[in-house]
Amino acid sequence: MNLKQVFSVVSILLFIIALFMLFPVVFALIYEEWPALKAFLLTQGTILILAAIVRGICRNHEDDRISTRDGFFLVSLAWLLAGIFGALPFFLSGAIPSFADAFFESASGFTTTGASILTNIEGLPKSILFWRSLTHWLGGMGIVVLTVAVLPFLGIGGIQILKAEAPGPTLDKLTPKIATTAKALWFIYLGLTILEILLLCLGGMNLFDSMTHTFGTMATGGFSPKNTSVAFYRSPFIDTVITVFMLLAGMNFLLYFRLLTGKIRDVLRNTEIKAYLGIFFAATLGITWALMKNGSYSGFRECFRYAGFQAASILTTTGFVTADYELWPAFAQILLFVLMFIGGCAGSTGGGMKVIRLVTLFKQGINEMKYLAFPRGVFTFHIDGRAVRKTYVYNVMGFVFLYLVLLLLATMVTAFSGEDIATSLSTALVTLGNIGPGFGSVGPTKNYADYPAYLKWFLSFIMITGRLEVYTVLILFTPRFWKR
Repeated sequence: MNLKQVFSVVSILLFIIALFMLFPVVFALIYEEWPALKAFLLTQGTILILAAIVRGICRNHEDDRISTRDGFFLVSLAWLLAGIFGALPFFLSGAIPSFADAFFESASGFTTTGASILTNIEGLPKSILFWRSLTHWLGGMGIVVLTVAVLPFLGIGGIQILKAEAPGPTLDKLTPKIATTAKALWFIYLGLTILEILLLCLGGMNLFDSMTHTFGTMATGGFSPKNTSVAFYRSPFIDTVITVFMLLAGMNFLLYFRLLTGKIRDVLRNTEIKAYLGIFFAATLGITWALMKNGSYSGFRECFRYAGFQAASILTTTGFVTADYELWPAFAQILLFVLMFIGGCAGSTGGGMKVIRLVTLFKQGINEMKYLAFPRGVFTFHIDGRAVRKTYVYNVMGFVFLYLVLLLLATMVTAFSGEDIATSLSTALVTLGNIGPGFGSVGPTKNYADYPAYLKWFLSFIMITGRLEVYTVLILFTPRFWKR
């Protein structure tokens, strides 16, 4: 393993995180939040000194290649360190006195989970709230993707890093150079971010709230500067804007590039997008029907508004709320629970198992029934108009198996702390899938503050593992990985 090159790249990644801390520093100065300002400056100084030392030690080495194995280790280490250093402003400012809580909040931010231990969000300094939401935005497209975008000298090694971090079973290159691909993804991400900020400002939000909610939307994270999340505004326009952008963030960003370059046919024949939108509208109509039948809201329009927002929020693993869905009819709650297993599209900022994997398993299941009926037949299925290879199917099956094993493990560990079955399963599902709010003790109006410290550390690990698509982290625990 090329450790010198790995730590060299990690040092630059830490420098980028320190650079982004300048934004909350500005807010700390504007609002005269001196303890927070001190915490940010101290954290920045610590990061810069460590990054400089590591960079100095690792800079002069002959081999600058990064293998696939290096990529897995680099990405896992990067996300762990991001969580640790991202927690320091929370901890040092006194906003979150416990480091276990601070790390949980930071890991939840960078992994775009949106699970929180905070009980009085609005009472925190503005700079702390801004940093909390900014961790979402950095983690949404991927802090390592950003690093590759500004490190063109990585060359072919960059693809190994992106493969280890990419949110989905495949990673297509938009351009011949992987650094250019990373830049393209980030420019699309930035463009959509600016557009949503402007629309939310037009809807009556102030600039600070527009920025923090946009960070949570585009990263499909869900952190809000308000105790009651988006429900605080009671605005149909704001609900609609955020619903649309949650759906956009849950789509494959590679398709936006193809759309901008005139390759509309690639978008129209994309199997995953069709399934993704079909699932969303089917769930929205089902929840709308349940709400109307129950008389939860007045009229179809209001029921559809709340149903569409919450369906988009859960499907894309964003986690924003405009209503306490635990008060909704059982059928509506079941539909939301099912959506928690699905997630967004591959190549999006969403978490979960991803729509394309479930589409693959569904089509493979149909094929297996054909084999049973016609044992001598030769059957294949297509995605995006192309025949799917068996190796791809095996990859998906392996992922889903490991995902369910982790889900069961997290459920048992949570239950060991004394929680009931529904809460334990919900906690495991929403942390592994990077969703945030769930059911029971972690429902839309509650948080994770009462969980013991050991469980918060464990769930932080689960959030990082889920964000990095399971394989990237779990492979580090195999003895063969560390053999030469």
